[in-house]
Amino acid sequence: MKWTKKRLNNLFFVIGLAAVVIMMFTFDVSFVELWQHLKHAGYWLIPILGVWMIIYGLNALSWQCIIKSNSDEHEHVGWWRIYQLTITGYALNYATPVGGLGGEPYRIMELSRYMSRQHATSSVILYAMMHFFAHFWFWFLSIFIYLALAAAGNLPITRGIAITLGLIVVFCLIAFYVFSKGYKNGIVVKIIRWIGKIPGLKGWSTRFQEKHAESLKNIDTQIAALHHQDKRAFYTSLILEYLSRVVQSSEIFFMLLLFGIDGGGDFGGLCIIYLHSILILSFTTLFANLIGFLPMQLGVQEGGFVLSIAALGLSAALGIFVSIICRVREIIWIFIGLLLMKTNKQDAD
Repeated sequence: MKWTKKRLNNLFFVIGLAAVVIMMFTFDVSFVELWQHLKHAGYWLIPILGVWMIIYGLNALSWQCIIKSNSDEHEHVGWWRIYQLTITGYALNYATPVGGLGGEPYRIMELSRYMSRQHATSSVILYAMMHFFAHFWFWFLSIFIYLALAAAGNLPITRGIAITLGLIVVFCLIAFYVFSKGYKNGIVVKIIRWIGKIPGLKGWSTRFQEKHAESLKNIDTQIAALHHQDKRAFYTSLILEYLSRVVQSSEIFFMLLLFGIDGGGDFGGLCIIYLHSILILSFTTLFANLIGFLPMQLGVQEGGFVLSIAALGLSAALGIFVSIICRVREIIWIFIGLLLMKTNKQDAD
């Protein structure tokens, strides 16, 4: 059977739909308890869901910087289309294992309607790299937020915490080195070679490199060109991706306010609570990405929220509430992403 773009689109849609069903039946609480949590959230669900329109908007702008820098003059992709692909891509990422890589093939397939496949592939790979690169900066800078709050007497600093923070710093510095090499020399050829070291895949890796040697070399050249030739686009994209995580912390901030945790209610207290929200998100996403091999990271994200919130001296019940509401938000946005996937029927082959 020939896999046309229309059939592949339908396959991605079915995968996403199956993920929604699985997620709905894998909550660690009963539907009665789930309904109670939703009732507790009440009208706060509106800003919790709505803030993701801004987050995805920042992600789309970040990706647009890369696409513009990585395309020819006759290749044009409208911002609304990039916004749609951003939402749909992340919806598929939530639904797939191995760190959420399901959305990238879909993005390449759809983006290649507007530009050459090589430019589409390198743009998607560059954005995926930027997305992960910004993660490491978010985790790295969060260490200094924690230390500043600890110095102010707001958070504890024990020997165990100090060792953990030190390990995170080392982990991030190693990642910065790896990314710097990837941005300077390209990374696609190396990834294909690494795949060849997996038992059973050496033959496929060798054949793929021989068949697509020129294309792979060109894609790596385009990846290296972004950092070398268009530093403004590179750093703008990085800043936007970092800001998207700061904005994402608002989701947790709203839920802390819902539980009456407002730092006294004045401006200074609210700022402290927002910094706590950044730390909760940072440590949760670090934990989830370190153990991100499950579809939708089932159980990992929930455990991450409970541990990170408890580490800041807050109740485990709050951690469970935050994790459940975030899971509901994911389901809703996955469904929105699937709807967007099917609204562009004029693009189907």
